[in-house]
Amino acid sequence: MSVDTVFLLAPHPDDIEFSCGGSVARWVSEGKKVFYIVFSPCNKSLPQGYEQDAIYGELNNSLKELCIPEEQCIKFRYPVREFPQYRQQILEGLIKLRKDHQPDLVVLPNSQDVHQDHHTIYEEGVRAFKHCKLLGYELPWNSLQFTSNFHVKLEADQLKKKFSAISCYKSQANRPYYDEQFFEGLARMRGTQINTNFAEAFELIRWWE
Repeated sequence: MSVDTVFLLAPHPDDIEFSCGGSVARWVSEGKKVFYIVFSPCNKSLPQGYEQDAIYGELNNSLKELCIPEEQCIKFRYPVREFPQYRQQILEGLIKLRKDHQPDLVVLPNSQDVHQDHHTIYEEGVRAFKHCKLLGYELPWNSLQFTSNFHVKLEADQLKKKFSAISCYKSQANRPYYDEQFFEGLARMRGTQINTNFAEAFELIRWWE
């Protein structure tokens, strides 16, 4: 695909790894410049015993697994589960990033994601990047419906990188989907849809060639 610069919009750290970490590994290996933009340290959601900003430290470890330079990670500090109150500031921040870096492809939550933070990033992301190629990523536990009409083929090593990145988030190990077999099964199912071994699925929001 004719893309040089990719923006990954993560309402919370780990959203990208869980949804499309294999695709990110593929895009980085293809030489695309990938920016990881994350909006909250999720301090209110950290399990007991974790220090403030611990998940941002885990994110830094994940960036190394995905070979994304730390300077290409932009961190905001919006309070988790309160994004709707800050939508104008979020929009203005995204517009500034668009002007500074001019991405070709923006990967963001899909239009059916029911989490309030995710839906805010979807809505403001579409507003800010309406002239870019747009893909909505899949988080099965956050969507009652999902349109899987765009797929990225993955090699086994890219799927392995995905789980290596996920494994950096020790604070999230209590999640029922924090499981390599779950993600392998999902990748196999999405791969079957396009006659390949492994894939990740996206909602195609806007595209052209």
